[in-house]
Amino acid sequence: MCGRFVRHSSLRLIEQTFNVDVTEFQTTPSYNISPTQKVLAVVSNDRVRLTELHWGLVPFWAKNSQIGNRMINARAETVAEKPSFRNAFAKRRCLIVADGFYEWKGAKGDKQPFYFTLPDDSLFGFAGLWEVWKGADDSREYRSCAIITTEASESVRDIHHRMPVILRPEMHAAWLEPSTRSPDHLKQILSEGFFSQLVHHPVSRQVNSTRNNDPACIHPIGTKSPPQ
Repeated sequence: MCGRFVRHSSLRLIEQTFNVDVTEFQTTPSYNISPTQKVLAVVSNDRVRLTELHWGLVPFWAKNSQIGNRMINARAETVAEKPSFRNAFAKRRCLIVADGFYEWKGAKGDKQPFYFTLPDDSLFGFAGLWEVWKGADDSREYRSCAIITTEASESVRDIHHRMPVILRPEMHAAWLEPSTRSPDHLKQILSEGFFSQLVHHPVSRQVNSTRNNDPACIHPIGTKSPPQ
């Protein structure tokens, strides 16, 4: 699964990396993003837009938004069939902007966190889904998302049996294209178009608390921390 991640790249780099046409806000770095928080996502309709979504997908048919608390991940193997995700999978896909993510290993109560990145430490996009939910009175829209996960590659398997799908740049346009509806084509993108080779290092257990949100969260254990 993917339950925490990091985004620290500049807005300019994000716009350049994802060929963004429209940015709807300013942003600040976050080193300990957790479920229900707002995340940055790239979506496409008439133009490629950078927007904010709540992490934890709320299906359009849900009675309330609380269901999103447990809908942070969608499995690539079943996303096209699951009632909670299949509508968004067919119509509303996104790239969730990140620089890295955390996974934990060890016995309950004594788990060691690890920080994962691409080998060159570059900015990337998780394959994601997004949805729009409205309350009973239709007075407000709640926009939310989920990260798609798959079976862990060899570079991740020693720490966790699942990993988020990090799409290669050449797959971005096809994934975001609203007219792409074929489940087989979309599943092919998920199975063949992702980065399988990642690197990781252990980090401080301070990331266990979402109150801690600074560059020290991603710094390797046993080395001198960078100046704040």
